[in-house]
Amino acid sequence: MRDDFNRFEMEYRWAVQEILTKVSILREEFLQLHRYNPIEHVNSRVKTPVSILEKVARRGVHPSLPSIRRHITDIAGVRITCSFRADTYRVLEALTSQDDVRLIQVKDYIANPKANGYQSLHAIVEIPVFLSTGPVPVIVELQLRTIAMDFWASLEHKIFYKYDREVPEDLRADLKQAADAAEQLDLQMEQLHHEVHGAAGRTDLQPGPELDPDLLQRLWQLSLQADPST
Repeated sequence: MRDDFNRFEMEYRWAVQEILTKVSILREEFLQLHRYNPIEHVNSRVKTPVSILEKVARRGVHPSLPSIRRHITDIAGVRITCSFRADTYRVLEALTSQDDVRLIQVKDYIANPKANGYQSLHAIVEIPVFLSTGPVPVIVELQLRTIAMDFWASLEHKIFYKYDREVPEDLRADLKQAADAAEQLDLQMEQLHHEVHGAAGRTDLQPGPELDPDLLQRLWQLSLQADPST
């Protein structure tokens, strides 16, 4: 059982690595081709065996690996912090449109914030991990949020931890007010960004190396002479 569970946990670690590779490629593409990077930073985590089993007991899930895989969907998590609200949707679309990523569920807490003010875009995806015995589908939870949303969520988590989730009502009201202020900041900064850079969001990043004009001319001449069927 111990060996099986260790392998089970490793599958989630490998799934996270697959997602991180995809995110890294997207960042490079945005920078090189679009001259704009919507991804500020990325964090990931895999629950410890103790944390997984505690959640299994709390939810009354049957303690078999297939049952845990089916019912506990946040064992592996990747958090992507973006520059602006629109970028969260853009990045999620870019990830889930890939053939080997299956979108299972989306919870849009940006369009529909939680009562306490929490905002984030959550998605449950399934991605194959290719082992020597064949592909294994593994579920990963994605969270996409802006810098302001991430800052607020981090502060809220620390306050709830300090008070063991029994946060005084006045602090809850202050947190909600701070969430509203963060939302207005996001909207204002995104508007300013569009005014400066346009809807495409291109920035003044340095372009890639220039190609030799003579070389381009020679290639153009060759393309005119070549038979398209060859």
